[in-house]
Amino acid sequence: MSNFELLPRYTYEDYILWGDDWELIEGSAVSMAPAPMRVHQQIAREILIAIEENIDENCDACEILYEVDWKISNDTLLRPDIVFVCNDDGDKYLTKAPKIIVEILSPSTAKKDETLKFNIYEDEKVEYYILVYPDDLRAKVYKLKDDEYSKIGDFTDENLVFEDIECELELDFGRAFRKFRK
Repeated sequence: MSNFELLPRYTYEDYILWGDDWELIEGSAVSMAPAPMRVHQQIAREILIAIEENIDENCDACEILYEVDWKISNDTLLRPDIVFVCNDDGDKYLTKAPKIIVEILSPSTAKKDETLKFNIYEDEKVEYYILVYPDDLRAKVYKLKDDEYSKIGDFTDENLVFEDIECELELDFGRAFRKFRK
């Protein structure tokens, strides 16, 4: 018997009773980091605005959201920092895989974001996964190709044009990071 078999297993019904500081991964409760630092929140806001300003105005089926729950299954629920989702009619949480997920890393979340969430997002067919490193003002961008993530680059000042999603969309990392350059 492994040590993990001794741990309690939880479901979405348990999760909704806990409050806002948890994620649920394969039945295991995972504590989220304390409230994000100001720079984390500011970078998230700038990325959200940069994406929102560059969504095709005729794209009514898609939306960009900040810290919304995504219920993947009854025992896995995650709360990415930023999501771009299309044609999702969930009321309390997302029910479909987002097209784009952005996670802004902190020292306490980096390993989880770079490994565990990376694998879950890849398995769930999230088309783009963006890991933002606030200390470096750099983003690693991955695109799903043949059911696996392929790194398309490190972005600091570049403009990223998203391909193969419903709406025309760009993200100008130079604009998103401009306020934080010293």
